[in-house]
Amino acid sequence: MQPQIPIHVDDNTGVWTTDNLPMIYVPRHFFTNNHIAVETALGRQKYEEILYPAGHKSAYFWCDKESRQHGLKGMDVFEHYLKRLSQRGWGQFQFDAHDAPHASATIHLKNSSFVLQQPDKAGKLCYMYAGWFAGAMDWVSDQNGVATRAASQETQCASEGFDHCIFTVSPI
Repeated sequence: MQPQIPIHVDDNTGVWTTDNLPMIYVPRHFFTNNHIAVETALGRQKYEEILYPAGHKSAYFWCDKESRQHGLKGMDVFEHYLKRLSQRGWGQFQFDAHDAPHASATIHLKNSSFVLQQPDKAGKLCYMYAGWFAGAMDWVSDQNGVATRAASQETQCASEGFDHCIFTVSPI
């Protein structure tokens, strides 16, 4: 059994928080249907271009807040990020490898929410996560005093017949 995620619901406002960060809890189909609708309206390439920097910014912010909240540093924050994503239903994330001084990592994803919600669709369905991993690695680099910036991409998707998805984080 996985550890429980602490959720506090403010009786006055109804706002949910975890680790002092406001949260929104929605069904997977709701999120994925909205994701697909925007992707369809804008086109995959344009939507991916918009999501990447937004995800990067959000992951960087999250890492900074969680570092202070839990007294974590460096790659421990990135590992905590993968753990929390896994606990929140996005999929099961883990490092296959990482090298913080060189801003590189390989992330293994099983049971991606995007793949599970779209069982008849093939392609790189999990691209939304790419900016998240670059943002988390950039936060680690900044904390370690390294000027190297990271890029991330989905290099394998379970929807293409593989057992799991793979994301590659590499220096720019």
